[in-house]
Amino acid sequence: MLVDHRTGDDAGVYLLQEGLALVQTVDFFTPVVDDPEAFGAIAAANALSDVYAMGGRPLTALSIAAIPEKDFPTEWAAAIFRGGHAKLREAGCALMGGHTVRDPEIKFGYAVTGIVEPERMFTNARGHEGDVLVLTKPLGTGIIATALKAGEAPDEAAAASQRSMSTLNRIPAAVAARHGVRAATDITGFGLAGHAAAVARQSGITLEIRLGLLPLLPGARELSARFQPAGLKANRREFESRVDDRAAPDEPLRAIAYDPQTSGGLLLLVPPHAAGPLLADLSHAREIGRAVASSGRPLAFV
Repeated sequence: MLVDHRTGDDAGVYLLQEGLALVQTVDFFTPVVDDPEAFGAIAAANALSDVYAMGGRPLTALSIAAIPEKDFPTEWAAAIFRGGHAKLREAGCALMGGHTVRDPEIKFGYAVTGIVEPERMFTNARGHEGDVLVLTKPLGTGIIATALKAGEAPDEAAAASQRSMSTLNRIPAAVAARHGVRAATDITGFGLAGHAAAVARQSGITLEIRLGLLPLLPGARELSARFQPAGLKANRREFESRVDDRAAPDEPLRAIAYDPQTSGGLLLLVPPHAAGPLLADLSHAREIGRAVASSGRPLAFV
């Protein structure tokens, strides 16, 4: 029995038996960094993220790869697979095999299977008025990747973005479960605004996001005017009408709220009494706002 499918995400949950459900997810994409081994690690972290975003534990993975026939050294392909496999091992996830095809453009990722306890599962629909909004990774990967393609990303920004994208959401998910979180999502292609709007809509609340509190990758703010990816512009067209925008004029931060993230962090809706202890356990996480009674629009930038 299908017990949960999160609109806009790549994962579904299937009830196996009382108290145990299967999480299935798939994700793959083109390179976002120049280093092939780092690309493999990022692709793995990104694919695993949907399992963590539901409070689940990844068990097995199948690789998905499209490899160019020409002008693509075999050692690059080997490095991509090596980086991905190392990240799977870090997650305790077994690589069971995979499938490779020829394609002019490199693409890589995984189909991941995990398990979750339905009663402890994070969903988009379990947020409540008064919950504290916590973001576990800084924003800006899409903007920095666009600048990198243009050869204009500062070394510090590129390195910080690569580290962030390669970091598993395993520890934040475990800490969130321990502190009673039941509503969460990972921030990926629809950006903070798009994924937060989905949680607000399905929970029947409004999420007030304080733009000035958003954690940012180094250089993201400075690069945001010149290096906006197509996905950022598409997200803004799609989601801007759903935002009550009362924030002081701060166009860089506003743009970053729509930036599509690769292997982004978790947005957690934390019960008020648990917010302090959770933030103490997650030193890199940041409080970015509150859940309030529905105002007619799912998001408010304040």
